[in-house]
Amino acid sequence: MEYLIREMQASEYPLLDEFLYNAIFISKGVAPPPMSIIENDELQVYVKDFGKRNSDIAMVAEVDGKIVGAVWARIMNDYGHIDDETPSLAISLYKEYRGNGIGTDLMRSILPLLKRRGFNRASLAVQKANYAVKMYKKVGFKIVDENTEEYIMLCEL
Repeated sequence: MEYLIREMQASEYPLLDEFLYNAIFISKGVAPPPMSIIENDELQVYVKDFGKRNSDIAMVAEVDGKIVGAVWARIMNDYGHIDDETPSLAISLYKEYRGNGIGTDLMRSILPLLKRRGFNRASLAVQKANYAVKMYKKVGFKIVDENTEEYIMLCEL
């Protein structure tokens, strides 16, 4: 599958709402939550006023001119928060595009961009049952903390 990885344009930032919803890990046999769940404060930290902070950086994947995935970073008090100097990452791909290396390439594209922007590391939170844990390790993330459901992972840039 051919795809293009590029920086997300400001005019495309509204798409982050949809990608945020698609980033929610749903365990097998569990019904997906309604789209309105992204209106909760703990999820709005990922997207509200995106582009207004120095740490707001996003990349997208395009297939045939259609944006099919996104990875974005910002310093925020989210599930993967380490400290106020470390951006947290979120990544999302439409289901039909998963398993083709696009997510790995999105991650590999944003990490050097964060380094060039002066950040020394990036963090994320991921459900322990999420298949993406393996990919995060492959691109350089290490588990630094955990709770009953999630790993907190950190990548030194």
